[in-house]
Amino acid sequence: MRSSSGEHFIALDHVRALAAFMVFSWHFTHADSGYPVPFEYTPSFFIFSLLDEGHTGVALFMTLSGYLFAKLLDGKRIDYKAFFWNRFLRLAPLLMVVIILVGLKKIFDGSPLYPYARSIAQGVWLPSLPNGGWSITIEFHFYLMLPFFLWFSRKSKPSLLLIILSALMLRFLLHHERGQIQSLAYWTIIGRIDQFLFGMLAFQYRNLMANRSVMAIGSLTAFCLFYWYFDLQGGFYQHPSYPSPSLIWIFLPTLEAMAYASVIAYYDNSFSPPNKGISRFIGQIGAFSYSIYLLHFFVVFRMARFINDKLMDISNFYLCCLCALICFMLMTPVGYISFRFIEAPFLKLRRRYTIENIRQAREGQECSALSTETLAP
Repeated sequence: MRSSSGEHFIALDHVRALAAFMVFSWHFTHADSGYPVPFEYTPSFFIFSLLDEGHTGVALFMTLSGYLFAKLLDGKRIDYKAFFWNRFLRLAPLLMVVIILVGLKKIFDGSPLYPYARSIAQGVWLPSLPNGGWSITIEFHFYLMLPFFLWFSRKSKPSLLLIILSALMLRFLLHHERGQIQSLAYWTIIGRIDQFLFGMLAFQYRNLMANRSVMAIGSLTAFCLFYWYFDLQGGFYQHPSYPSPSLIWIFLPTLEAMAYASVIAYYDNSFSPPNKGISRFIGQIGAFSYSIYLLHFFVVFRMARFINDKLMDISNFYLCCLCALICFMLMTPVGYISFRFIEAPFLKLRRRYTIENIRQAREGQECSALSTETLAP
């Protein structure tokens, strides 16, 4: 996807496509009740733990978001009014469509609308928006704090680490007070802030990961082994219960952030994927990932149930993942249609929000005009 400045980073679209598939496979294989694959299952091949616990795809999304904004805004002054306007145009139209569709479904089901309307209103500060919209609430909170993060990072890059350390201490204190921190660590900015900030740090220190294949593979392997152990201990819902009293949720957002940030920085600064063939196709999935993410809730559980009940038993995890991949591919045309007719028309209304870019564009126009006048007969 292209930013309002016209920049396009296909490598990051690849990462976005992977994150979308991780979330899709989590919902396809387990739903919210351990069907068709029970939550108790742990794959023998440890790398598949990232699909068996595919909720971690949200962490990848948010780490990528921090990295991308650090990349787009690096060394630039920002018109925050235009920035927030652009983010509204990017996220709000499809979200409003989803909110309306879910509301219509509740009407047809005979459910009362007042609790739903209240949850939508509370979605500004609580994780109560439907179809994964809770993550957009967290993104919104990140945007509100982004000016401060950028200011701190320009004063001193390591200062972001102090904010992360403060977030860890806050989660420790809240765990001590509440007896559990999973609900805040997973569903709110209190946990997710680590992922945005490590994404920003990964861009600032990107040269440390460029072409460091051994370091990247080692980091990813260690993280997959850790996540396999986390999965083995019960994972998201059974570690040992939900919400979990385990101390791991104090540190889990940070560990996810560190692993994903290093891999994103490595991939973005070590390869130049072509905008053609398979690379282009995966990039297009990444470009449509926002639509796929919000809309897959309407069909993903029905897809898994239909295949398992009508076609074949997919309680085998690996077979279920293969079916999840096929069904994910089937979501691509839906994502394209949504992007083309719901998202894209509003993206045309975006404005440049990096002040230097505007100034350079004007200077370029003036130079072009001067050159034309000089060469004119």
